[in-house]
Amino acid sequence: MEGLIMAAQLLLALTILVGLHEFGHFIFARIFKIRVNKFYIFFDFLFPLPNVLNFALWKKKKGDTEYGLGWFPLGGYVDIAGMIDETKDASQLSATPEPWEFRSKPAWQRLFVMLGGIIVNIILGILIYSGVKYTWGEEDFAREEVNKRGIYAHPLAEKIGLKTGDKILKINGKDYSVFSEVLSAVADENTSFLVERDSQTIEVPVPNQLIENIAKKEDFLSPIFPFEVRIVSKGMPAEKAGLREGDKILAINGQKVDYYQQLQPLIRSNAGKKITLEIERKGTKLNINPVVTADSAIGFNPKFTLATVETKFGIGDSFKEGTVEALSVIPQQINGFARIFKGHISASNALSGPVGLSQMFGGHWDWERFWRLTGLLSMALAFMNALPIPALDGGHVIVLLYEMITRRKPSEVFMERTQQIGTFILLALMAYVLFNDTVKLLF
Repeated sequence: MEGLIMAAQLLLALTILVGLHEFGHFIFARIFKIRVNKFYIFFDFLFPLPNVLNFALWKKKKGDTEYGLGWFPLGGYVDIAGMIDETKDASQLSATPEPWEFRSKPAWQRLFVMLGGIIVNIILGILIYSGVKYTWGEEDFAREEVNKRGIYAHPLAEKIGLKTGDKILKINGKDYSVFSEVLSAVADENTSFLVERDSQTIEVPVPNQLIENIAKKEDFLSPIFPFEVRIVSKGMPAEKAGLREGDKILAINGQKVDYYQQLQPLIRSNAGKKITLEIERKGTKLNINPVVTADSAIGFNPKFTLATVETKFGIGDSFKEGTVEALSVIPQQINGFARIFKGHISASNALSGPVGLSQMFGGHWDWERFWRLTGLLSMALAFMNALPIPALDGGHVIVLLYEMITRRKPSEVFMERTQQIGTFILLALMAYVLFNDTVKLLF
């Protein structure tokens, strides 16, 4: 069931994003009175073979345009009259251009048609980020609250010189306000943390290659989480032994437990055994003896008692903050590609296909997470489509800019060849990410 929920969320997000991206091309074509033959969500053919398995799950003709839902669940397209794309080649454009065709319009109009999808994805990303800010606001851990106890250093953090209990005072010599800034700083190059440890301050540099481990989803660091029992699962050992909501776990088999990260390894090391939990309930200390299950559980969910900072936004501030955050995705994407080329992170860990993306959405439906990820994907889609690769919008834009500067229009045969090259590149990239996803899933 979790797999289906992941897939459904990804499919819905991509349908929204691709549908509106193609609508961007469609609406600019309409503005300039260019005929649009088809507007499809998904392909009504076996992509990239436009004449193979041609059928639609649903279609309706309105005016000059056929609207439809294809059977091949990969993106979507608009068939703009007089334009070479994945649906046609140069041989189909051998006749004299008609006034309502793409190829008969001035270069600046064709440029706006090609930029339409990118423009709409950016607008959509800004609106989604703004809507998330307005609906859910922001919740994070304040630096001062985290530094009361310090950070919990996982083995990866210990490897670069951090220790549990360290208090991160500054990032790259600058103050910060919330803990998420510490984690996001790892994505930048040449990051360093100013740390307080045993009343002394030390500088801990973050190796540029650390992002490779983060991309592999290795745990790095987190706040130290004090906790109490929130939910006790019915029928599980914790309930049978008498654990109750609101209880505080003080020790396991005599070993002191001050925070949640200490609890987990102690539970795992006693799989299948009876343990002694020392707990505090309304000021009274008790001992209970649950049996840890074979898969290292006793059956409760924690409530972290580390205070968070919640920020709510009005409409104006939501739009302002949402715009800033949405547009910040573009330099992040550029930085990500730069770090691939510099060798800080491998392409296999930096790029995700359908499986990796669906796992990001998670196995239960959370609307806040759904819209946050959809906003991120909208901005990423805008960036990817702007890349100067033939067959992508950016490739068409480069050709159009060349035409506008030189006043020389490339031949239809040239456009067909570049389209074929671009399609081959995209198919190779798709094959790579699908193979990469499969390897990660299996191993």
